[in-house]
Amino acid sequence: MKRTITIAAAALLLLAGCKEKKNMDNPFFSEWNTPYEIPDFGRIHTEHYMPAFEEGMRRQKAEIDAIVDNAEAPTFENTVLAYEYSGQLLKDVSSVFFNLAECENSPEMEAIEEKVTPLLSAHEDDIALNAALFARIKTVYDQRETLGLNPEQMRLLSETYKGFVRGGANVPEEQQARFRELNEQIASLTMRFAQNVLKATNAYAKELPDGGKVTLDIPTWEPFMQTCPDRALREEVWHAYADRCKGGEFDNTSIIDSIVNLRRERANILGFATHADYVLDNTLAKTPANVYKCLLDIWTPALKVAKQERDIYQRMLSADEPGAKLQPWDWRYYAEKYRVEKYAIDDAEVRPYFSLDSVREGAFAVANKLYGLTFKERTDLPTYDQEARTFEVLQGDSTVGILYMDFHPRASKRSGAWMTEFRGQHRTLDGKNVMPIIQVVCNFTKPTADKPALLNFDESETLFHEFGHALHGLLSNCTYPSIAGTNVPRDFVELPSQVMENWCRHPQVMKMYARHYQTGEAIPDALIQKIAAAQTYGQGFMTTELLAASLLDMDYYTLTEQQHVDPVAFEEQSMQKIGLIPEIISRYRSPYFQHIFTTGYDAGYYSYTWTAILDADAFEAFAESGDLFNPELAKKFRHLLESGNTVEPMELYRAFRGKDPSPKALLKRKGML
Repeated sequence: MKRTITIAAAALLLLAGCKEKKNMDNPFFSEWNTPYEIPDFGRIHTEHYMPAFEEGMRRQKAEIDAIVDNAEAPTFENTVLAYEYSGQLLKDVSSVFFNLAECENSPEMEAIEEKVTPLLSAHEDDIALNAALFARIKTVYDQRETLGLNPEQMRLLSETYKGFVRGGANVPEEQQARFRELNEQIASLTMRFAQNVLKATNAYAKELPDGGKVTLDIPTWEPFMQTCPDRALREEVWHAYADRCKGGEFDNTSIIDSIVNLRRERANILGFATHADYVLDNTLAKTPANVYKCLLDIWTPALKVAKQERDIYQRMLSADEPGAKLQPWDWRYYAEKYRVEKYAIDDAEVRPYFSLDSVREGAFAVANKLYGLTFKERTDLPTYDQEARTFEVLQGDSTVGILYMDFHPRASKRSGAWMTEFRGQHRTLDGKNVMPIIQVVCNFTKPTADKPALLNFDESETLFHEFGHALHGLLSNCTYPSIAGTNVPRDFVELPSQVMENWCRHPQVMKMYARHYQTGEAIPDALIQKIAAAQTYGQGFMTTELLAASLLDMDYYTLTEQQHVDPVAFEEQSMQKIGLIPEIISRYRSPYFQHIFTTGYDAGYYSYTWTAILDADAFEAFAESGDLFNPELAKKFRHLLESGNTVEPMELYRAFRGKDPSPKALLKRKGML
């Protein structure tokens, strides 16, 4: 019989054809036809993200349904591995979108983020609260000792089970609707918080009387605060920085109130007294009491040194302006002035030896001497911005991974420095190794027409720090993506980054990389000695402001009851409780404290101090051996980097060091013993 097609049917076929063509045009819907399967940045446009997110969620839902509907009894392969490798499209689009949302932001990207964030939260909850899926995983977990699993498989099973429990799998049915609502609200609020900080930072630019301008980006703001002799101007610019998002168009105070209370309520539903108890249950620290003890043990000697520094700067201010009282906007100015006088050293003397390229090459040289890695710049690979530099990382003739390094501020880029990944190392189900694609992002002052980008010494350490994170991702040698690379507890993840700072500051290593950008002359021994002598200078300020922020974080997230949180008043009470002197503020004031309200360091900012104990102790092993590049120790530390979260982290540390860490090396480094 001859088949006829109605006009309506023809229209539907035409629409289906258009949709299929549109999907074919979307670069996320096909394999990247690029070297090393790097994301095809040149073909990705904002209109591609939402269709890819929607399709990615649809596909993962189908994959989860297939696991649940499997008539066979649950096994490690058909349940745990099937779940581990589900959602690949969603992972691909998420890694590209959210990384670029931080360094290539735009109103269009913000609109997508606002739309997709609640959808992703609901999708994640659909999986985490899927009772049938959890029942299958629990069945496998309960049988784990009889399955003949190797240690990495056992770790994956344990971490997967624990992840579901922490994600709400045991939440009673009558509370699940509220649990989902909490997750969605928290996700939306954290996104708004970050957007407000970026907008507030970009909104300020102060034209200076002598020409030029100062912004709130640290590479311009901090040098200004260190060198501006005009006290009234310093005060104005300091307030612009320190009072961001405290009221006004980009106010974050009410958002903080909501986030803190919603996170506490969610923790209660999960069976924890506080949000901090919930977070720390999955860390090395384990309890808030352990964190407070760690921080307060260092707080006392640090505050003592900070008060000594304050007295020095007060005398200097009094000499300049009799009767004036030292204020936070004076601290950096007089600290720098005293440093120049005391150590006969200033940034203008240091920076010429620390060009960005020299410091980067120094970090590469350390990785070469420790691990045999080499770095080949590639200008032919896809990139998301012309400022981002791309390196092929090699071990001998074999490619280990791809490293993007994005160094300079842009209006589209959030402040700070971080490492992330476009793709993490793992192996596919058929055993193929998937190489990592790692990104390091910083905000160093741009080069000028006649000068390269010149770093101060703190910025040099920042580059080494983020590069240490990159090595953790690049050297990963794991099977399963969720426990590979940097997917380790928050208070362990900073060890690979912070330990690299020790090489950066060591005189022997400085002689390798610090060269004058004009003459090529190696840094003089006298200047190295000045830098080394100044290493303990200012540690009272730097340590107390860091500890203050860490204790403020813990105070927010150890609240046990619903209450109105006024961040300004709360922060003031928190600082008074620990006796922080008024001339110093928390490293981050609450309304722009992105670490604890947006980027995953909630009840975790202490980890920088916790891990500093580990990194100082770890580097002490190399120093004690008499060889900063001791091959045996480098091999042991590489094993730690390669292992991801496949082994309990402290087991990895003890295997490297042969003992538990001691805080003595850290206090010695800070000059506080």
